[in-house]
Amino acid sequence: MYETLEVSVQDGVGTLWLNRPEKLNALSRQTLRELAQCARWFDGQPEVRVVIVGGRGRAFSSGADLSDFPTTRDRGARDGADTGRIMAEAIEGMTALTVARLHGWCVGGGLVLAAACDLRIATETTRFSIPEVDLGIPLAWGGIPRLVREIGPALTKELVTTCREFDSREALAAGFLNRVVMPEELDETVQALAEQIAAKPASPVATTKRHVNAVTAQMTGTMRSWSDADSLLAAMADPECAASRKAYLDARRR
Repeated sequence: MYETLEVSVQDGVGTLWLNRPEKLNALSRQTLRELAQCARWFDGQPEVRVVIVGGRGRAFSSGADLSDFPTTRDRGARDGADTGRIMAEAIEGMTALTVARLHGWCVGGGLVLAAACDLRIATETTRFSIPEVDLGIPLAWGGIPRLVREIGPALTKELVTTCREFDSREALAAGFLNRVVMPEELDETVQALAEQIAAKPASPVATTKRHVNAVTAQMTGTMRSWSDADSLLAAMADPECAASRKAYLDARRR
């Protein structure tokens, strides 16, 4: 069904793998579209009560695929720039409860995908970063309101503007993660949590998810993110932002 994802269902638990390990699961526009399509597919599977979201290979996700980034010269550029927001809203709006399985790197757009999930479990060695400002672009895809919701406004401003890396212990203390485990315990812990929730009555679990999402949506205003695509395209056309992006990419090619 999908070229960049791997999807399965067993005993009421779905599994959605980002499956571009050679690219550290970088999120291309095709991957973003397939994630939104997959979320809608899971909504059509009433037996699925929990969906685990993970990444194949060495990382959960290295973020947006910069080789597939929309530019102002592209036909339909705004639609391309809006693909990430649509993905995040589709994942967050799924009927099933979602559990992000985080290992390796969780970067930029990958962190937005994790924030769109309901629960998050990472390993002791998982690393996080939000490098968008260094790339000369704003954090888009509805990332700002979701981070404010999970970790608060002050820490969101710091992490997004400094672009500094942070580890799973800091993410746990900030409230972004539910649990941190040793790498060898990750699969067992995530599976046990998913099975525990899947064994509960479906209606009150779904109601709890929707109730919490409705309350937090009023607090953080995720619906304002429709304009993220415009801010992203504006930054792509800004000369200072373009110079910063080039310097960032050149430094990592050395």
